[in-house]
Amino acid sequence: MTTLWPRLEPLLPRVSKPARYIGCEDGMQRPTVGPHLTSWLLAYPDTYEIGLPNQGLQILYELLNERPDSSAERTYAPWIDLEAEMRAAGLPLFSVDTHRAAAFFDIIAFNLSAELVYTNVLNCIDLAGLEVRADRRSDADPLIGAGGHCAFNPEPLSDFVDFFVVGEGEEVVGEITEAVGAWKRTGKRPGTRTTILRDLAGIEGVYVPAMYDVAYDGPALVEVTPKYPDVPPLVAKRTVADLGEWPYPRRQLVPVTEVVHDRLSVEVFRGCTRGCRFCQAGMITRPVRERPAAQVREMVTAGLERSGYDEVSLMSLSTADYSGIAELVRDTVSAGTAGAMGTDGAAGAMGTDGAAGAMGTDGAADGNGLDPSRISVSLPSLRVDAFTVDVAAQVSRARRTGLTFAPEAGSWRLRQIINKLITEEDLYGAVRSAYSQGWHRMKLYFLTGLPSEMDPDTEAIAHLADACARIGQEYNKRASVTVSLGGFVPKPHTPFQWFGQNPPDELARKVRLVRAALGRNRRVQLKWHDPAASAAEGIASRGDRRVGAAIEYVWRKGGTFQEWSERFDLDLWEEAMAACGLSLDWYVYRHRGEDEVLPWDHIGAGLHRDFLWQDWQDALEGHGLPDCRWTPCYDCGACTEYGIEHMVASPVAPNGGSQGTGQDLATGHMVPVELRPRLLAGAGASAGGGA
Repeated sequence: MTTLWPRLEPLLPRVSKPARYIGCEDGMQRPTVGPHLTSWLLAYPDTYEIGLPNQGLQILYELLNERPDSSAERTYAPWIDLEAEMRAAGLPLFSVDTHRAAAFFDIIAFNLSAELVYTNVLNCIDLAGLEVRADRRSDADPLIGAGGHCAFNPEPLSDFVDFFVVGEGEEVVGEITEAVGAWKRTGKRPGTRTTILRDLAGIEGVYVPAMYDVAYDGPALVEVTPKYPDVPPLVAKRTVADLGEWPYPRRQLVPVTEVVHDRLSVEVFRGCTRGCRFCQAGMITRPVRERPAAQVREMVTAGLERSGYDEVSLMSLSTADYSGIAELVRDTVSAGTAGAMGTDGAAGAMGTDGAAGAMGTDGAADGNGLDPSRISVSLPSLRVDAFTVDVAAQVSRARRTGLTFAPEAGSWRLRQIINKLITEEDLYGAVRSAYSQGWHRMKLYFLTGLPSEMDPDTEAIAHLADACARIGQEYNKRASVTVSLGGFVPKPHTPFQWFGQNPPDELARKVRLVRAALGRNRRVQLKWHDPAASAAEGIASRGDRRVGAAIEYVWRKGGTFQEWSERFDLDLWEEAMAACGLSLDWYVYRHRGEDEVLPWDHIGAGLHRDFLWQDWQDALEGHGLPDCRWTPCYDCGACTEYGIEHMVASPVAPNGGSQGTGQDLATGHMVPVELRPRLLAGAGASAGGGA
């Protein structure tokens, strides 16, 4: 085994954060290396501190190293300082486990958690010493794979990636390992790269772009068709039926340097049927599959005993919907107060993406002086209408952290359109529950640029935030609210996939509306995401195969780490689109029609296209759709197409709330008002009149 460490080590004193590149974490696997094994290099196309906590990558890392026929190592995108040093020294991309060169692995597999990392994918392939375009690589070169939520529209990267895994990876990576291992045993004879790609295309959930022809009519996509009769016309996602069969990761990586979400993470369930129409994660991860409560407790206990953190994150898309969540939190906190020291940390659950539509703790220490041996429980994906006083009380027994609620839209009218069926009463009740248990900081997450949004809907964001801050000040005069405002990007496989997103200037105008509505309100702070970045995200998330040329153009012009605000450049993306003869309006800003062929129509997320279209029409009519876990099946396709059912421990919604529980939603916009008695004429009729 040849290691690049002797060449890498002299470069590290010249770069920032050299600990990103050394490995040596607690939990790091000791991979066996040999020609009899199929070797995987699992790549996260962002910096180490962003990528290491990704639980999906950690799960596959353990699974592949447990198999007798495979081994796995990790790599992360080197920051620009080390990249410059590597290129100057002729040093290729390497693993952080053994510091072997990437080109010596059989498979380099990228986790695609966000679209703006696409230029980093190309950069990593180039740093590995490989041709960026797949059709120029040789039989001896590694196969380039990719998976993650962004793989549900693989077309923008199809010129660069050999195969995509659509859906969950626990089972399919074993099948890919066996296919590639068989190819290795034949000696990878010249001309057989096409053979292995065709074999991979026969594996359920694997999309091989080279096995498909694409036809266009002017700017319009006409069809994507398989080249061979044994290649499926629709690539259906892979779904793990029983999460309890996959209690991973067992040895979560404990980093040697600071990373985001630095805590133990345990995935409690996958999938979400709340039906938020903007949320891709909730659509593509159906059905709901809960992990058995006993297994969750065992994973928490074992993780805390093994590592050194005192915070555990219970991960899912909507953690408060987990059956028995209050009891689970109580047991976890009790274990901490009893001295079961705890620990490790990594974020992001396999099959989840932290998508908007969640509520949870933001990890900010409260400084309240509680015993540090207590376990702090983070619930990063909670619903406003499921956050009860009981849950608040259990979480607050240890260190209180800041809380993040996501109403998503300021008005009840707009929340019905996006199917975020939480009322003002729900929000104010959750906020009151938190403030009453000692919290004094709150973050509210909203989207702007949503379908049919009008200025009063946008201004209502400020009114909601101010009302929440006023509730907080009933309990603590230091109470404050931070509003985080993001620009909406319609995503594939959602009811909003036909919607044309707002351009940056319109999103910026709406940000100014909220600022003006807040005025000089010192109780509420406003933060917002760069509206320009939403346009580039729209290109990468909604594009067809032709957009790959623009992505390559941005990369060749130095446009890496585009998800980092200090590196992002919309002018470069606009320049790239123009240079490639592509229209921003066509790909990003225009509305789509029912019969239009979408670039991802040949990828099966389990949802019937007619269901999504009808849900889009329901949205335009302002009709909400209750959670199907507690109501009759809508036949979206997620359960029926795969023969998998929701796996929940309770036949009723665990924490009440307004969605799917029989509550009258017709009055969702009404907030209880206490009318003051009318004052007698002349009796101190002060400024402004009565209620």
